[in-house]
Amino acid sequence: MNHPRDLTSDSASSLPSTGLNTPDTSTSHLDADDQPSDAADPLLPAAASGPEATELDDMGKTRDDTSIDSAENGDEHLEIAPIRHGGAVWETRETYGPPGFTGILANPFVFFCAVFTALGGLLFGYDQGVVSVILVMPQFLARIGRIADGVPSAGFWKGLLTAMIELGAFLGALNQGWLADKISRRYSIVVAVCIFTVGSALQTGAVDYAMLTTARFIGGTGIGMLSMVAPLYISEISPPEIRGALLVLEEFAIVTGIVIAFWITYGTQYMSGEWSWRLPFLIQILPGFLLGIGTLFLPFSPRWLVSKGRNAEALKSLIRIRGLPADDKRVQAEFFDIKAEARLQHVALRERHGSCFRDGEDEPSSTSRKLRLELLSWSDLFGAKCWKRTQAAAGMMFFQQFVGINALIYYSPTLFKTMGLDHSMQLILSGVLNVTQLVGVSTSIFTMDWLGRKTLLMWGSVGMFVAHVVIAGLVGAYSDNWPAHKAEGWVSAGFLFFYMLSFGASWGPVPWAYPAEIFPSSLRGKGVAISTATNWLMNFIIGLITPPLVENTNYGAYIFFAVWCLLSLLWTWWGVKETKGRTLEQMDHVFGDNSAEEDRRRRERVEGELGGSR
Repeated sequence: MNHPRDLTSDSASSLPSTGLNTPDTSTSHLDADDQPSDAADPLLPAAASGPEATELDDMGKTRDDTSIDSAENGDEHLEIAPIRHGGAVWETRETYGPPGFTGILANPFVFFCAVFTALGGLLFGYDQGVVSVILVMPQFLARIGRIADGVPSAGFWKGLLTAMIELGAFLGALNQGWLADKISRRYSIVVAVCIFTVGSALQTGAVDYAMLTTARFIGGTGIGMLSMVAPLYISEISPPEIRGALLVLEEFAIVTGIVIAFWITYGTQYMSGEWSWRLPFLIQILPGFLLGIGTLFLPFSPRWLVSKGRNAEALKSLIRIRGLPADDKRVQAEFFDIKAEARLQHVALRERHGSCFRDGEDEPSSTSRKLRLELLSWSDLFGAKCWKRTQAAAGMMFFQQFVGINALIYYSPTLFKTMGLDHSMQLILSGVLNVTQLVGVSTSIFTMDWLGRKTLLMWGSVGMFVAHVVIAGLVGAYSDNWPAHKAEGWVSAGFLFFYMLSFGASWGPVPWAYPAEIFPSSLRGKGVAISTATNWLMNFIIGLITPPLVENTNYGAYIFFAVWCLLSLLWTWWGVKETKGRTLEQMDHVFGDNSAEEDRRRRERVEGELGGSR
């Protein structure tokens, strides 16, 4: 890797300290949508003008201006010259540190931002876990009598109440993609928290079934939005060496929320009166409020800022996140890669959908063309050049639900009950089961960037397949008389814990991490929205079919899910590409999307325009 060339050394005059190539800096704070319609492409150097015009290179183009104020270094401003690679940008990269836990310690600010953002996952898990105990509380059933045992169609109304959160989350996740692209990942988190808080408040004050169901839908919408944008934000601020470990925090927070909710409701069930179930609903507002307020102090995603042409702010954000000076070669290399990828995607978008742009337009000026471009951008996810990524992201979420996690969670209380355990011990063991999943998730913090995503998924599929087959055999042979076969019952329970450990270490965290890594910058928000919405839709379907499947087929349900575990193994081997240690800008190479000569020439041209060499 060549050393950067300081543009201040060969420029007749210093560049504006705002980092923007326009003499008027009064609009530097505006988003792309707020810029004048005749503004130049924000991702290409602007034309020189005025007394502060920047130096032109030998091709007659202005150098890309990424200067920033650097008061902390004692300089008026620093120039970040593009890193010149010996080949493609992914072939030469200096790391920010080692992978795994050591790398996390080397990046404390990124870790703090990721942990804080993962509070969205905590809300997700808490809201799911809190209902499992509340639905059987006598105090709750006294108020919401429609789902009590013995009431006609009680099972349907209970299923609908439970499923409303998944339906709301599906719609929330699907719509969060364009919102995160429009107003930023950071502000879209705040919007999601506001919606979630309204839903939680309505659940706390619910007086009948209709109000509670509506509140669950509203709260679910906010949860779906958070479940989509949290891993998206984490992926865009993380160094590649520890991105997998930090993305595990989303699943870790989800399971932590489930565990916390379980033990809170386990305690409040002994309270008299309606606060036994209203209090758990009220408590979930507190971490939501903390997330909403704290998010306002988090840095913007540098990749989102570059996509909006706000390069100076993007560089400041990157420097803050990495905790390194502006002239650090790794910061320069990453910033160059981000700009090159953003420009490449912008050029490709105009080439694919040129009919949406008028001559000289950087963005469509009319509402109809903007809407058309938005719809066409969604269709790009299913085009030939992105289909492999879309099927990998959506397929991973599909299999996460169809490997049978909900089936075992559903059957575990029944199994514990038939073993002769009392009600309190049944609840305690169910709580320990969730803790076992949390232990499994914890291991992936160390293994995600060591073994890799694909390896974890394949070994997880094998472990879950074995657990399903053993449980199916024992249930089929001894379920008619568990009291006489307590040893076999405990073996079944043991494999329940083994399954939860295997799932928590593999198919629990990886599907939340992987989609946020693989999509190009122009489609990342929409791609993650599709994958997250797939998860919620499959969750909704599995929630509907699992109870009758287990009830009507006995051990056949576990054979059914064992087959899906085997299919997940084969699908992972075929359709999942390894991403450990790669930057987000290297995913074209990982998926082979840039193999065509046309794409290769386009990348070289963009890198040349930004100052890199071929």
